[in-house]
Amino acid sequence: MNSVHNDANPLLTAVSGSVRHLFQLLKCIAFATKAQVRITPEGIRFTVEESRVVQGVAFLEKSLFTSYNYAPPTSSQTDDDEIDDTAVFQISLTALLETLQIFGVNEIKGRWATRDPAYGGMMGALGRGGRPAAFGNRVLGMPGVCRLSYAAKGEPFCVVLEEEGVTTSCEMVTYEPEDQEEIPFQRDALTLKIIMRSNWLHDAVNELSSTSPSRLTMAASPSAPYLVLSSNGPLGSAAVEFSKDQQLLETFQVPKRTVNTYKYSLIKAATRAMSLAGKVCIRGDEQGVLNLQFMVEVEDVGVHFIDFRFVPFLPEEGEDDLESNDEMS
Repeated sequence: MNSVHNDANPLLTAVSGSVRHLFQLLKCIAFATKAQVRITPEGIRFTVEESRVVQGVAFLEKSLFTSYNYAPPTSSQTDDDEIDDTAVFQISLTALLETLQIFGVNEIKGRWATRDPAYGGMMGALGRGGRPAAFGNRVLGMPGVCRLSYAAKGEPFCVVLEEEGVTTSCEMVTYEPEDQEEIPFQRDALTLKIIMRSNWLHDAVNELSSTSPSRLTMAASPSAPYLVLSSNGPLGSAAVEFSKDQQLLETFQVPKRTVNTYKYSLIKAATRAMSLAGKVCIRGDEQGVLNLQFMVEVEDVGVHFIDFRFVPFLPEEGEDDLESNDEMS
């Protein structure tokens, strides 16, 4: 049964002065076709997962919007148990991204990845003739206006785009939300915390692709070698080692040696976020869960975060069985 909300009093109405900001952030988690959406007073949370082993979250904070109004039903309108569920649903992330780029989003490969510290990455000063930021006006051009609305539970998620006098409206079908749980991460039991420039992680992951690997191993130690990413594949093995230089690893907290292995294709799913962000915070817990938190600076808005969590391979799963599963997939 639908909520008592209607078009005159929708759950959500939001207006963004630049559709490209929304597109670029959501594109970072587009490794699956559907996203679970949760509307909150602070913003809109998009969560994507695959096989319960990788999870990506893009949180569009209300500061991204020139106008943001969330009006959840009151206790007099619905039962208390239904209030949280009213603003949670699933949509096709693929369809949403296609809608957001109807007017075109310029893609310039490698425009925000550079090894020259003078550019400062996404977090550096951009007025010195360096490459523009991914969200800078020099890259994005004149922003279009995007209006989002969600009337009530079971109603479509509406997107209205306006640019140069042309208006496009799209009503996206919403689906019942899944019983989606976060991949557990023990923030109070960290085995490593490293902050570095995101494009260096991006380059390292791409470097390992030369061996066509199915696995990526991350080893961190309080003594040299401090941080090593390695892979093995049918074309050989490769490793990338990072020194403890503060200019390279801004923060390095590794109390003891830790080694964990992850599926390479899942780590690759985060490479768009790696190329877009200025910095990345790499954290691991005692269960081996890897958390990559990307810090993305949006011009004239502030820093926003893209969050990924990866479940490690467990030794008892058996390497042979895993290889067989990879070949079948």
